[in-house]
Amino acid sequence: MSKMKVGVVGATGMVGQRFLTLLENHPYFEVSALAASARSAGKTYEEAVGGRWKMATPMPEKYKNMVIIDAAEVAKMAELCSFVFCAVDMKKDEIKALEEAYAKAEIPVVSNNSANRWTPDVPMIMPEINSDHVDIIPYQRKRLGTTRGFIAVKPNCSIQSYVPMLSPLRKFGIKEVVATTYQAISGAGKTFKEWPEMIDNVIPYIGGEEKKSEQEPLRIWGHIENGQIVKAASPIITTQCIRVPVTDGHTAAVFVRFENKPEKDEILELWRNFKGKPQELGLPSAPEQFITYFEEDNRPQCNLDRGIYGGMGITAGRLREDTLYDYKFIGLSHNTLRGAAGGAVLNAELLYKEGFFD
Repeated sequence: MSKMKVGVVGATGMVGQRFLTLLENHPYFEVSALAASARSAGKTYEEAVGGRWKMATPMPEKYKNMVIIDAAEVAKMAELCSFVFCAVDMKKDEIKALEEAYAKAEIPVVSNNSANRWTPDVPMIMPEINSDHVDIIPYQRKRLGTTRGFIAVKPNCSIQSYVPMLSPLRKFGIKEVVATTYQAISGAGKTFKEWPEMIDNVIPYIGGEEKKSEQEPLRIWGHIENGQIVKAASPIITTQCIRVPVTDGHTAAVFVRFENKPEKDEILELWRNFKGKPQELGLPSAPEQFITYFEEDNRPQCNLDRGIYGGMGITAGRLREDTLYDYKFIGLSHNTLRGAAGGAVLNAELLYKEGFFD
């Protein structure tokens, strides 16, 4: 089977680099074009990245001599690839315009950016939870006037550490959620070498993160109505988002109150058996076990557990009853794998298998 040709727009940044490591030997996709800002255009990938390669593994040889294309040259990219991943560092209105330009050129866009997460007919997908939201794509194509082009996005990295655990519990009527996320520096595209101020430090603010963390779960739990995605009316979610001195891995401390309080064993059983379309279809990036629960009091830990199932699994621990809320628990996800590039690749695999790239 010949592989589908894909471009990476924003290839020189941290998430772009992660895309390339994940796609190096992908069974469905082959990287055929790399795009970045105009200042990188015309350089080889190795020249453009220079000393800013941030992955633990070396830069793949197959990409080093590929020549960077200006991301704004949509027509040129359209000649070279069947769809693109997008992870650019630009203003939101510029990102929206760029992604729509690709879609209108009949090049589907699988985006890591936040710019289109609230566009009414753009699906924001966490595949195990709301794979049915791909059904909005025909409405989007009608608006854009395309037959093949569309935009699909993945949600914010931090919510991956608690939304998976909450999703199967909605049957009990979740009323209120309080979540504090402790977010790795790679979520800001940084390493300790670039950000020495984070060593031995905690910063109790991440711009715009709390609004995303409180509202995006409701959109994931929403439904399609009259050609748009309508967010869920409940539960009430309040969050605090804190930057901590960890390389990779977002941890969440979560408190939850229900209309009908379940038994602890019921919750653990639901988590253990929770799977979705990626597992049913056997997608290459799908974790065999979506949620892994640890009985040990000191788990999950970033160092030990963020890489479970190639960084695509979600881990949980310390589920117990609370004195103020019904239950509390800890969640953990790998923010640049499940939460960023890996999540987008899983979305692309779903869209590929469902025929949206045909």
